[in-house]
Amino acid sequence: MAKAVKKAALGRGLSALLSDPNNDIKSVQDKNAEKLVGSIIEIELNTIEVNPFQPRSNFNEEQIQELASSIRELGLIQPITVRKTDFNRYQLISGERRYRACKSLGLTTIPAYIRLANDQESLEMALVENIQRQELDPIEIALSYQRLIDEIQLTQEQMSERVGKKRSTIANYLRLLKLNPIIQTGMRDDFISMGHGRALINIEDEDVQLDIYHKIIKQNLSVRDTENLVKRHQQEVSPKKKSAKNDKSFPITREAQKNISDFFSASADIKVAATGKGKITIPFYSEEDFNRILELVSNKSE
Repeated sequence: MAKAVKKAALGRGLSALLSDPNNDIKSVQDKNAEKLVGSIIEIELNTIEVNPFQPRSNFNEEQIQELASSIRELGLIQPITVRKTDFNRYQLISGERRYRACKSLGLTTIPAYIRLANDQESLEMALVENIQRQELDPIEIALSYQRLIDEIQLTQEQMSERVGKKRSTIANYLRLLKLNPIIQTGMRDDFISMGHGRALINIEDEDVQLDIYHKIIKQNLSVRDTENLVKRHQQEVSPKKKSAKNDKSFPITREAQKNISDFFSASADIKVAATGKGKITIPFYSEEDFNRILELVSNKSE
């Protein structure tokens, strides 16, 4: 508990400052704001409201109780982060599991970093914080990325800089949102993995998606099994008439198709005519996805 007590002591003077209605700090321009931002301050739990922008929708109660046991023994090692919304009122930006664990212990105060931010900044901080630090399921991560695009107007390149992930990784998560909602729910509930979802996204027909999804669960198929099942389906629905010249001239078409798909993180399609001529099609799902593919081509040609 020594660490927690020491941190609380560091914020006692500022706690008194925050409780003074004559010195209400609301923005970085206010008097004493520089003392507040970046400091660890002990604040009352009942002055904090949860963040309505929180991207995590499921909290494992068993894990929260394990965290509570750790806090009981060692104290809270990592303070939560809140933003000031009104006099002596705060809103969580990050640390809801820590907040819930402390409440379950009956604690009345909690060490916190205080930020002065507007709603948009709060949303961005909450989303980026959760993507980086929390064990979100793939769909929650995808939804967080989508909210950064829709509500903060971040491009995939900007998101890549914010969260330290490759643009192709971000694009792969976003593509999961094109899966049937039943499959998305199955991924959130750990019935299937992100690898299963990435394989299924290559099938456009949602009925076929669902059929394979049910087979995955019923037969406990691995990701590799699922990929093979998807490939067999694609071969069945693709044109079956191929000339001998086509087969002879392009013996590694399937391997090439896989390599191109992996490189662009997109389901590439190769069509070859009997004359030996053909075309390669690389789909994109948004302007950002198009720019991502264009950037890959440009980098490869340099």
